[in-house]
Amino acid sequence: MKCMTMFALSVKGAIMIIVDTDVLIWYLRGNQHAKELLESHLPFEISAVTWAELLQGVRNKNEIKKLKALFKEWNVGILHIDENISVRALLLVTDFTLSNSLRLADALIAATAIEHQYRLLTANDKHYRCVPMLDVDTFRPNQDYQESLS
Repeated sequence: MKCMTMFALSVKGAIMIIVDTDVLIWYLRGNQHAKELLESHLPFEISAVTWAELLQGVRNKNEIKKLKALFKEWNVGILHIDENISVRALLLVTDFTLSNSLRLADALIAATAIEHQYRLLTANDKHYRCVPMLDVDTFRPNQDYQESLS
């Protein structure tokens, strides 16, 4: 697996990415670096698992409306779990739960990225280090990405 920084995404729109839940949470909490990075790489995709995790974190229906409006404005695509993703995720869980504590949600997100041949943008790169064939770009909430995005 290749773990790279966001410098690999310096050409806007050239590489399709799936954004992990944690990066979106940083954005929603007002992190300027997450804002700059995500808004410079529109549109991007998310896994249905990420969408579900975000919905589990909202406090009321108004927050759901705001989240839906933001994703509509950004033209974010939601990649749903199909049979291939499910099978791959089950293989990942079988191979890496005991040795690397890979959780089901992370396995499903990783399998989605692999099946669609997209890179995964995450701040939790340690969750995915064990996953073969997954290209990971690491987000650090305190790192300035502006220079690499111009």
